Amino acid sequence: MIKIGITGSIASGKTTASKILSYKRGPLFSADNFVKKLYKNNNFKRLLTKEFNLEKKSNLKRLLKNKILKSKENIIKLEKLIHPRVRKEMKKFSIQHKRKSKVFYEIPLLIESRLMNYFDIIIYIRAKKKIRIRRFKDRGGDLKIFNMLNKNQLSDKKKINFADHVVVNEKNLKFLKKNLLGIINFYV
Repeated sequence: MIKIGITGSIASGKTTASKILSYKRGPLFSADNFVKKLYKNNNFKRLLTKEFNLEKKSNLKRLLKNKILKSKENIIKLEKLIHPRVRKEMKKFSIQHKRKSKVFYEIPLLIESRLMNYFDIIIYIRAKKKIRIRRFKDRGGDLKIFNMLNKNQLSDKKKINFADHVVVNEKNLKFLKKNLLGIINFYV
């Protein structure tokens, strides 16, 4: 099994790239999708409510967002609750698909979490900050959250050192697809 990690900075196009790469080639684990499910889990909601001293009846994500914006320590605290669960689910996914020739993993903080040795190939999706801000805002994102999350990540320059392939995603979907298929076809 070849484990292919797809990563990049916030709003760089990781999800789109992951779907293109994995389409009819192998199963895809998305850390973001797992985290979305986690936020719907009642036990996890109770844990967050307790750990962050939140009101039980209010909008959990909104309250967490406010806590995170107030203090960087809160994002670290949140990551300590989320990351071990993501890793556990990732390992479960790998075991479940161990007979597949290629398995894909979309992991936003792959390098920040020091998961490089877990993958055979790392593909880094890159885009200029102004493009990423526009994409983030187009999806309804808050600029303050973007800046806080972006600041919490390593720079492109540092992350690229750990990548086997770098794909610049600043043009259209057709261009992105062409570049990604050029890479993945090398491993067929």
